[in-house]
Amino acid sequence: MSIWWSLHLRREAASVPLARRLLLGTMESAGVDPDISYDLSVALSEACANAVEHGGESVHGESGEAYRVTAYLDGETCRIEVADSGPGFPSGRGRARVRPAHSDAENGRGLCLIQELADHVHIGNKPGRGGAVVSFDKMLKWREDTPLMATP
Repeated sequence: MSIWWSLHLRREAASVPLARRLLLGTMESAGVDPDISYDLSVALSEACANAVEHGGESVHGESGEAYRVTAYLDGETCRIEVADSGPGFPSGRGRARVRPAHSDAENGRGLCLIQELADHVHIGNKPGRGGAVVSFDKMLKWREDTPLMATP
């Protein structure tokens, strides 16, 4: 089984639960184990919240009014990518460094949380025009009563 969808969302707080609900609904319909679905939905929420908060004006002076979320359920893996058109991560090229937030910090835990919830994570900048890309994947587990379960 293979399912994919892509959303082009406005950089507004209301877009975060929309993306999360769509992912949860897709996974429930496909028969993905609820614990796996929950982990991925939290990771997606964190990535979307970062795009909303930080994905604004790009280094080229263009307004980043939107961001994109793409989800792929392919065989035994779910891969999610969140891309914005803001200035990207300060590291400039390649992979961004993720530093744990201080224990008393009110924010700054999102990327670390994504790394804890997913199996593989790539955090970096889009080539060319700029913007950040956070992509992550996780091996899926299926409910026993799943009619759409991936076949070996």
